[in-house]
Amino acid sequence: MLLNGEPHSYTRCNLTQNMEVDNSQVQMVEDNGGNGEGDHLSRNSNRKPYMAQKFRCSPKKLCFMAVTTLVIFIIGRLFGYLIHRTPNCVFEEGVANETRAPLMDWDDVKKLLAQKLSAANFEAILSNFSRNDHRAGSPGDESLGNKVLEKFKQYGLNTWNDEHFIKVQDPPASGSNRVVFKRKEERPTGFLSYSASGTVTGAVLYAHYGQESDFRLLQDKNINMNGRIMLVRAGKISFAEKVANAARMNASAVLIYPDPADYSFDENTQLFGHVHMGSGDPYTPGFPSYNHTQFPPVQSSGLPQILAQTITTRMATPILRQLGGQSTPEAWEVVNKLGDENDVITVEVNNVLTAKKIHNVFGVIKGFMDADRYVVIGAQRDAWGPGFATSTVGTSVLVELARSISEMVKNDGFKPRRSIVFASWSAGEYGSVGATEWLEGYLSSLNMKVFTYINLDGVVSGRNGFKVAASPLMHSLIESSLKEVNSPNKDTTLFAQFARGSWESNVLEPMKLDDAAYPFLAFSGIPSVSFRFTPAISEYPYFGTMLDTREKLNSATASQVPQLGVIATRFAGHIALRLVHDHLLRMDLMKYDSVIRTQVTLIHRKVKAVQRMQLLPKALTVQWLISASGSYSRASRALTADVQNSDPNDIKMCSSINDRIMTVERNFLSPYVSPRESPFRHILLGSGPHTLKALSNHLEALRTDNLEADATLFRNQLALATWTIQGCANSLAGNIWSLNNEI
Repeated sequence: MLLNGEPHSYTRCNLTQNMEVDNSQVQMVEDNGGNGEGDHLSRNSNRKPYMAQKFRCSPKKLCFMAVTTLVIFIIGRLFGYLIHRTPNCVFEEGVANETRAPLMDWDDVKKLLAQKLSAANFEAILSNFSRNDHRAGSPGDESLGNKVLEKFKQYGLNTWNDEHFIKVQDPPASGSNRVVFKRKEERPTGFLSYSASGTVTGAVLYAHYGQESDFRLLQDKNINMNGRIMLVRAGKISFAEKVANAARMNASAVLIYPDPADYSFDENTQLFGHVHMGSGDPYTPGFPSYNHTQFPPVQSSGLPQILAQTITTRMATPILRQLGGQSTPEAWEVVNKLGDENDVITVEVNNVLTAKKIHNVFGVIKGFMDADRYVVIGAQRDAWGPGFATSTVGTSVLVELARSISEMVKNDGFKPRRSIVFASWSAGEYGSVGATEWLEGYLSSLNMKVFTYINLDGVVSGRNGFKVAASPLMHSLIESSLKEVNSPNKDTTLFAQFARGSWESNVLEPMKLDDAAYPFLAFSGIPSVSFRFTPAISEYPYFGTMLDTREKLNSATASQVPQLGVIATRFAGHIALRLVHDHLLRMDLMKYDSVIRTQVTLIHRKVKAVQRMQLLPKALTVQWLISASGSYSRASRALTADVQNSDPNDIKMCSSINDRIMTVERNFLSPYVSPRESPFRHILLGSGPHTLKALSNHLEALRTDNLEADATLFRNQLALATWTIQGCANSLAGNIWSLNNEI
């Protein structure tokens, strides 16, 4: 069976083995020569030389000898060809000795996938995986995981489990969290995992969405934020970013509520989430949580030191109405006052640390050529409540993709060159814990073997919009997929319906910190993509609530969930299948060139401005950074030319080029910062002081005479960022002897 065990046409080349085979083949020929004709001659050395004998042959004998000689010559040529040919690859036992998988036409691959998918099938899968109680580590979560595993086995995939013991915060089993404002006490049941615990009292201050720009506006008003309790609206950025921004302002606590302007649900709806400024188990930062007893007590640097709690709209409304103090900025609307020192509030958080066992579930369709290179397709399985849009739809897409592609391989002759791994993650609601722990457990090998991650979380949350967040390397592949997959309006494509002249402006969006694909991209350096159908204007409001049900999603999609699920499955399938079908990975190397140039130009302009203010020495230059940018540009152009000039039949060349392509994203991870202290090490898309964005922000801080600005620290960060980019350019160039002054 194709999917159980090694694919029948997969070959594995090994240089050491090849050398041994070459030697054995040569020795075999030499031994035959020593024991055959030569020995025969030496044993008959007393005979007269053949030419000295009387030559008596009839024409019939001469003809027979000529034919015999010709046959021997042909056999010898064939034997020599086989000797020189077979050492090229050493084959695993039971594996056919094909050097490359037969290539199916891409149009046929697309048609096959479309034929496998239907709304009726998708509806059945949705019903099978719908569940109200599947919080991470619960019996419901484990039951769903077993269902996914059984489906993978049913489809003939090789399967396995990945078990982790994690620590998370849950609401108190006895007692509650409390908020007291002007002697009125509220006890919310929603909570924010990983908040600090305790009780604080302070003056409340309204801070809009809690974005950095919002806090700058408050600073411009000369408002003292030290020890204040920030009241902020949900939305725009993650809960973790809101709390981190407030902590930098020396706030003592953060209250987060859903404003009616953003959320149209019932005023008593509770919000759930986490505030870890990172991903994975924050009590095993940088290493996998297989067994906590093996490691000394440690905490992630992304854990907040201040309290954080969600409250309902009903709880927030009387607080907002009674605030005094200065007026809010005009752009903030809705709320009139910011709050003053007399608007005192008390916040008490009593969350408890809980140990849980979770399981990730995997299945693989092995490739027929480069089986040790793979695309990973993953979906979160758990949810705070029903989680229909959060996890049920994504899990259904995952299972349908596994079924469809496995049938294409077993029944229709499709032979993927590379492997496809299907992953069902647990503990996604606590901050992509299951996925991140897997990445941490196999970090040294995954970023050498995984060339793409496709995230299926929340792929259907509306029907009138379509958004994609991805590594720039994948932009061209995404654009072509948008043009190939039909939209909900079957007469047109996703591109025609949603791009509206510019897909990068109307479809593409930055990847957010709380996106499940973000740790793959910014922590592990794996090109990643997330996508979703969205409502026309606002976001789907029910994520992180107990209202994320089939009924609510039906209302948001005009009951088109199965149809939209099929389209989402096709879109993800097109990306994955193209990456395992083509000889060369479809990655756009030049996209990062424009990203780097834009950032470098901005930094150069800001450095000049700060130097004019005499806040940086005149001798400081960004020439090395500009030079590194140029090196990457030349190296990426050279590799692009190699791709365009490559021979698809040259397996060794294609493998070498693909390996160089796979280094690009990984080499943008700064080698100068600890993954434990700054896990998102990507200098272009990550977060932390090592990024080019942080360099630009640091220059802004120097210009405005911010107390946190440090010219010496800036120069150090500039040097490290420069050599990270230069190192990426060097890696792209290929072999060490390819590194010359031109690169």
